[in-house]
Amino acid sequence: MVSEYEIKKEICDIGKRIYNRNMVAANDGNISVKLNDNEFLCTPTGVSKGFMTPEFICKVDRDGNVIQANKGFKPSSEIKMHMRVYKEREDVKSVVHAHPMYATSFAIAGIPLTQPIMPEAVIALGCVPIAKYGRPSTMEIPDAVSEYVQYFDAVLLENHGALTYSDSLLSAYLKMESVEFYAQLLYQSRVLGGPKEFTPQQVEDLYEIRRQFGMTGRHPANLCPNERAGLPSCHSCKKGCNGTGGHKEDTSELVAEITRQVMKQLGNK
Repeated sequence: MVSEYEIKKEICDIGKRIYNRNMVAANDGNISVKLNDNEFLCTPTGVSKGFMTPEFICKVDRDGNVIQANKGFKPSSEIKMHMRVYKEREDVKSVVHAHPMYATSFAIAGIPLTQPIMPEAVIALGCVPIAKYGRPSTMEIPDAVSEYVQYFDAVLLENHGALTYSDSLLSAYLKMESVEFYAQLLYQSRVLGGPKEFTPQQVEDLYEIRRQFGMTGRHPANLCPNERAGLPSCHSCKKGCNGTGGHKEDTSELVAEITRQVMKQLGNK
């Protein structure tokens, strides 16, 4: 069994990777790891993620209350966002929040990452929606993220950054790398005249590859609410992933029906 100290060292190592890859500036970003149902390790506020050592790391309970923290350190107010993910996704063991340049630029522009342009992004991420803007340190951000947690393993935060989560710290971090690489490729291909997207059949073929691989986590290949309701999936509904657009025929009644169908599917798992 890995000791808490070793996990703290891993958090510091991932912090350095995030900082060195320019995914954060100054004291931005935060990382957390679930130890058990009521104990979590997390990075402190007001500290550069590139210069942490194990004694910087705090321990909190499921409500974000401090269990242990060395003098001068306290958890980030954004721990609320992490705790919401853990509460709603029992499979998640780690959460990473950062401000990668390209992905955050899409979040600021209000553009979700929905265009299917490369196999790895389609298989690993599916789509990356945008959670609506929330004021820092409030429950607005957790509430906004909550809309997408059950269906995706990565989400952009409007005018803020990106959030990824998975069944290990390394996997959560690698998802952040994948989101940023996807965003950079999409941006640069647009500069060159626009990306050539996969056809719906090619997307479905990639979804099937993911199913055959037995990959963990949540993904539109399995849980997209539009797909479950017989509507175009995320890779063809475009704005349907950012909560600000979608199909013209969408109504509150249709959304409610989609939710009922999704919850029914989840209950059968």
